[in-house]
Amino acid sequence: MQKPFIWLLCCFWLILSCKKETKSIEPKADAKTENAFVWEGANLYFLLTDRFNNGNTENDVNFDRTKETGLLRDFKGGDLAGITQKIKDGYFTDLGINAIWFTPVVEQIHDAVDEGTGNTYAYHGYWAKDWTALDPNFGTYAELQELVKAAHKKGIRIVMDVVLNHTGPVTDQDPFWGENWTRQEPQCTYTGYDTTIPCTLVANLPDIKTDSEVEVELPEFLIQKWKDEGRYDTEIQELDTYFAETNLPRTPRNYIIKWLTDYIRELGIDAFRVDTVKHVDESAWTDLRTQADLAFADYKENNPEAILDDNPFFMLGEVYGYGIGGGRDYNFGDNTVDYFANGFDNLINFQFKYDAKGDYETMFKTYDSILHHSLEGKSILNYATSHDDGDPFDKDRSKAYETGTKLLLTPGISQVYYGDELARDLTIEGTEGDATLRGMMPWNTLDSTETKNILKHWQKLGTFRRDHPAVGAGQHQMLQQEPYVFSRTYAKNGVEDAVVIGLDLPVGEKRIPVGAIFAEGTKLKDTYSNTEVTVENGIVMLNNSETLVLLERK
Repeated sequence: MQKPFIWLLCCFWLILSCKKETKSIEPKADAKTENAFVWEGANLYFLLTDRFNNGNTENDVNFDRTKETGLLRDFKGGDLAGITQKIKDGYFTDLGINAIWFTPVVEQIHDAVDEGTGNTYAYHGYWAKDWTALDPNFGTYAELQELVKAAHKKGIRIVMDVVLNHTGPVTDQDPFWGENWTRQEPQCTYTGYDTTIPCTLVANLPDIKTDSEVEVELPEFLIQKWKDEGRYDTEIQELDTYFAETNLPRTPRNYIIKWLTDYIRELGIDAFRVDTVKHVDESAWTDLRTQADLAFADYKENNPEAILDDNPFFMLGEVYGYGIGGGRDYNFGDNTVDYFANGFDNLINFQFKYDAKGDYETMFKTYDSILHHSLEGKSILNYATSHDDGDPFDKDRSKAYETGTKLLLTPGISQVYYGDELARDLTIEGTEGDATLRGMMPWNTLDSTETKNILKHWQKLGTFRRDHPAVGAGQHQMLQQEPYVFSRTYAKNGVEDAVVIGLDLPVGEKRIPVGAIFAEGTKLKDTYSNTEVTVENGIVMLNNSETLVLLERK
């Protein structure tokens, strides 16, 4: 008499177990899911201001910058107005970009420098002359303000590139800042901590004494410059107020920190990308972050109508040579530094281009395990191409589709370098050094069918990533090894999101398991093929010519 009862009990237990296994992690009704912005999963676009788009041809020549230069080592006309134009046109929106990082736009040295490759002007933005002014080749303060407003209107964050480590080279037109501010020797040998920080990166690139606690006066040339421009009294009054309110000493680094954070306080800049991080005393970055947070809070308080959301200020850094495999620490050989504990939310991951040569699952699983354990609460920025990496993932641009897939689906922030999405040529004949990486944005190639198809691939993946924080910031789980299918799920700070992705799938009929990610009967959409499907028996079926599937809740 007990056997039928036991049999029924077993069946009941089996049903409960099945239900438990297929339980959906659908977001709660009040969860913020649509287009929620999460820095850790951002899709960031990096561009050289001078090489992207010329929006104002009237500012192309300033300070008589007309010397003959090496190939691609002069100003080409790209400017802030050109970036704004593409923001308003929807180019970044169509590409799924929700953060833009452009090279520094503060006033650069006026003269050219011969670096052995012919004369070079400061078109790249890393040779500052005056942090309190914009370089007219890049545009005006009003144009920068318009760019930020236009981006924010589209839900795009602005990442300002900042340099605290050095001034521009010394020339006949660009004086030395003085021994109180900078050092011209020794030159770094990079054999340890002390031969990497209190030294010059290269000859004639004066190193700011960021480690100094000695108060200094402003350089005479800067005082005269401000007087000639009719703004000396204003600048001095602002400095007096700043140092009185913060009670900070007037050290070189604190002057520059003031000048940099003014852009946050006045314009609502959302983040800093910090240059040459490991060449600056790490305590300076803690000070920069403290003042940046205060400036961002001031901006929000004074501009409540312009607040995008409650995301705090964000700071990412270039610690040259850092890789995600190092966890939190960077090793100088004789010393280690945790830059995440010194103001940074994110570090650029120089390891990605090597990991991308392997299979998807190994890279995805490895990155997921590190980001959700030793780097929990922090993030990394992955790139396939950059402005100074002479050995990018796909230098000859023969793997444009693979590059997009791996970059945009790997955990962490994705950095699209301008023209990656168009397979911009990186082997420009006649260039020397990094100039070949810094060609003009090839807008004219959009007439090509092949370029259009590559762009479309990057757009589909990019918009999916932008719309789903789970892709870059969520937890990864393989659902099927072959054909390869995986899920990403995210649940944090009131944001919940889940997606299922399939790669290297067969052409024709496709059987995609969704495991416990989506409940039975859930309506889904494959955004890559723009096809609607329904979950039946824990799977969805598709039949098309695509080999990639991006499943989201309809």
